Amino acid sequence: MKEFLEYAFSISITTFVVVSMVDMGLKLTIRQILAPLRDVRLIALALTANFVAVPAFVYLMLTFIPVSAPDRTGMILLSVAAGAPFLPKLTDMAKNDIAYSIGLMLLLITFTVFYLPLILPFMLPGTVVDSWGIAKSLVTLMILPLLIALFIKEYSSRTASFLFPVAKWVTDISLIILILSLIALNYKNFYILSGANIVAIFLLLTGSAVIGYFFGGSDKNKRIVMSLGTGQRNIAAALLVASGNFSDPRVILILVTISILGLLLMIPYVQWLRK
Repeated sequence: MKEFLEYAFSISITTFVVVSMVDMGLKLTIRQILAPLRDVRLIALALTANFVAVPAFVYLMLTFIPVSAPDRTGMILLSVAAGAPFLPKLTDMAKNDIAYSIGLMLLLITFTVFYLPLILPFMLPGTVVDSWGIAKSLVTLMILPLLIALFIKEYSSRTASFLFPVAKWVTDISLIILILSLIALNYKNFYILSGANIVAIFLLLTGSAVIGYFFGGSDKNKRIVMSLGTGQRNIAAALLVASGNFSDPRVILILVTISILGLLLMIPYVQWLRK
């Protein structure tokens, strides 16, 4: 049963990331995605929120909340890894600015790849970051499918119209399987949640979302997208760094636990935003 669940999770997360990028690319044009990124002030706010304010907030929070060393490591890793692959789908569920969410996600992913090797040796001494490994997986699973879909949309609208409902259906189903298999595989590991851990995780997730909202500029829709994008951290990049640097399995466990709780918190949040 465990092997089946692991297989289901592996297939569903890859399918979700790839097909959700195709889904978004079939809706939009390159011009729509790049348009919000011409606002230099908005870019500066997004980078400040994700790579300065959130890491500083988490680092300060952990000086007051007594969590174990592996849990602290995992939370710091997440605090500096931005560009969650779930952002466009969450934004779509909230009926908000999808083009801006994709542009923001690509911006944050790009900076994460270059930022992690610079900041982690200071925050977690001894950490070595494989930038190429992170970049390769993110480009292959996210950027390349998006570009292919944008190309199809640009040069064959009939094909795009045919593929769009299929991509949307596959994205929704794979997300449901992803969440269910992730919970089924890890529910026994929730023993790592203590009173201090629960408080720290809740503050990390909600604090990051609030920081994103207040750094989102004057437009309400962009503030909501920024809140979703900053509240969801880049679990893929964090797991790649953790698996290559830390032998304690608890680091991986806390990352997976936070990702589950983050999704469970964000989905009701976007449903509320939609209403």
